[in-house]
Amino acid sequence: MAKEKQIADKDLSVEAKLKALYQLQTMLSEIDKIKTLRGELPLEVQDLEDEVAGLQTRIQNFQLDAKELETALGQQKIKITDAQALIDKYNTQLENVRNNREFDSLTKEVEFQGLEVELCEKRISEFTVNLKILVEEIAKNKAFLEERKMDLRSKKEELEEIISETRIQEDQLREQSKQLELRVEHRLLTAFKRIRKSARNGLAVVYIQRDACGGCFNKIPPQRQMDIKLRKKITVCEHCGRIMIDPQLAGIE
Repeated sequence: MAKEKQIADKDLSVEAKLKALYQLQTMLSEIDKIKTLRGELPLEVQDLEDEVAGLQTRIQNFQLDAKELETALGQQKIKITDAQALIDKYNTQLENVRNNREFDSLTKEVEFQGLEVELCEKRISEFTVNLKILVEEIAKNKAFLEERKMDLRSKKEELEEIISETRIQEDQLREQSKQLELRVEHRLLTAFKRIRKSARNGLAVVYIQRDACGGCFNKIPPQRQMDIKLRKKITVCEHCGRIMIDPQLAGIE
């Protein structure tokens, strides 16, 4: 059945092919209008989704850094406790020294552990400041994240409302355009899609307007206009490459 359909399509006259292409162009242009109604909303939604994902990742990284600082703070406090315990131990031993050598050795140990306590306290002070900054950053980014989530929900609802209003019409147009594509031979359909993709306004098939191409508005020589009106061959604009048809075929008086 599909094979018979394909053979029948090849037997279509040039006029029938041009008419099918113009009808296909008209339907696809209607779909383009529907997409235009959505405007920049799909891009805005995508940008907001990317921004939300980026903020979530940033917050997670800040939280990991904060946990590392909390761990480091805990380690420094343990070091201070251990150093204080050693200082107490060495001070007790100093009360029972038997010679100067032993006294000097214990005194140096007490001094060393005292320096260790000072270093730990300095690091605790630095880590505490850094942790405070991180906590503030986390809170600020969380608040900003909630704002962006609200914006995203609003934009999604707006986009969904527009899509829901036009979905039935768009689905019908897409189904009709698929049926029309079956009537156009593969080579011609491929050329049509290529032209449409490269055209700024998405128009691959245009009709003559005031002796000019309806796409680029360059003048068309009289002989070429006659060829277009005869509908004996596919004619393209020598300037923009669009497929051209006469106004009557497009239903224009």
